[in-house]
Amino acid sequence: MADHAGDHEKNESAAESLIEKITEKFHGGDSSSSDSDDGKDIKSTAEAVKSKIYRLFGRETPVYKVLGGGKPADIFLWRDKKVSAGVLGFVTAVWVLFELLEYHLLTLVCHLLILGLAILFLGSNACTFINKCPPKIPEVSIPEDIVLGVASALRIEFNRALAILRDIASGRDLKKFLVVIVGLWVLSLMGNCFNFLTLFYICFVLLHTVPVLYEKYEDQVDAFAEKAEAELKKQYAVFNVKVLSKIPKASLNKKFA
Repeated sequence: MADHAGDHEKNESAAESLIEKITEKFHGGDSSSSDSDDGKDIKSTAEAVKSKIYRLFGRETPVYKVLGGGKPADIFLWRDKKVSAGVLGFVTAVWVLFELLEYHLLTLVCHLLILGLAILFLGSNACTFINKCPPKIPEVSIPEDIVLGVASALRIEFNRALAILRDIASGRDLKKFLVVIVGLWVLSLMGNCFNFLTLFYICFVLLHTVPVLYEKYEDQVDAFAEKAEAELKKQYAVFNVKVLSKIPKASLNKKFA
């Protein structure tokens, strides 16, 4: 896995290259210089340079950490190509089965149960006829701790989402309110064009393509995003002066006070 990770980290970021240049400038050819004050100056200068580099959505951690690290990040960033291709192929097969072939979930479950029960029943009887012990069918049960862990994680995420919605509805941040309204409106338009399974599949494919492409072309994307964000801020400032500043806010503040 380390070899795969190295293949994806060939393009160094602008921050790291600048830090290396600063280090070379301070030390030059004198490898014996190890003064602590110089080390502190190099570190502070490097951190200052790194802090000035624009990153998409203001992130300060690598893409791998943003995706949570561990196995999910390895899959989405194609650290192990066989596993990532297998997961994507399985989800694609499910989408083709239910969406293109119009197979139904209940029908699929019943057919799988019929096939499994038939194989086990025939296998048990065949072993009896040839005077052998019937195969032992393993006991299958769902552990309680896994169910409780999933339920607890869902509860935390639902409570967090409700807290965010409550904060938006309080009327304190008009910009965030407009962003959420526009996002929900776009999502509703997508819901009219696709059903839930197709929308889920599109999001899954995007998770398998966008992060790895962004990691590969990180500097170019961040430079373009910086220009786009500057233009959006300029347009929002004009919109704020001409429209938002003229909306009375006193009644809203009194209502949610």
